[in-house]
Amino acid sequence: MDQDLVFRALADPVRRLLLDRLFERDGRSIKEVGTGLEMTRFGVAKHLRVLEAAGLVSTRRIGRERLHYLNPVPIQQIHERWVSKYAAGWAQVMTGLKSELEEEKVKPRHVYHVFIRTRPDQLWSALTEGDLTRRYFYGTAVESDWKAGSPFAYRNLDGEAEIEGEVLEVEPPKRLVQSFRFPSRPDAPSRLTWEIEQLGESCRLTLVHEFLRKDGTYESVDDAMGWQFILSGLKTLLETDRPLVVSHE
Repeated sequence: MDQDLVFRALADPVRRLLLDRLFERDGRSIKEVGTGLEMTRFGVAKHLRVLEAAGLVSTRRIGRERLHYLNPVPIQQIHERWVSKYAAGWAQVMTGLKSELEEEKVKPRHVYHVFIRTRPDQLWSALTEGDLTRRYFYGTAVESDWKAGSPFAYRNLDGEAEIEGEVLEVEPPKRLVQSFRFPSRPDAPSRLTWEIEQLGESCRLTLVHEFLRKDGTYESVDDAMGWQFILSGLKTLLETDRPLVVSHE
């Protein structure tokens, strides 16, 4: 992540407003996200391109529409690295946006993407091999034969399933679709889609978590220690061969 791009993107009040609107409801078109702004469609698109270049917004084409989604991972990474050291100065810039991102609101789906300096096959292995997931996925090892229709589970050190579901689609090393549920909760299964795209020496990993309830699973996966933390840990592991360590002091 280029932190200079993130800082510059967040410095503009219009771009912060666009992020606020995507936080309120993800998956908006340029027209929807720019409603009421005193600028042209071209101007809104220009701001969205800046946010996308910084990794703060991801886009997906659904039918003929190009929809935009908030990606909070870069903000989480900056928070982990900088806030504890320079809380007084940085908090003045980030407090409003950080509060919005951590506030419990409901979105129909979550879309994250993160850029990792690695190869697609290495990233695929990190997603599907238990000895690797144990190093970034809260100590759980994933188990499956990774065939469409097969079950999978993330198991803790006691062998208990913390997360389970079914493999729906498999296209290594590009795409993996799974159902997702916590065995300890009554929520209906949601769906995960992992997409890997090679970009030079790096990969863009996109994670879409959808069909979430308005409570239960939603609250567990989208807070600062949910997917944001897991994706940050995955990036750290692949780029440094060391697990992510975060101090809460």
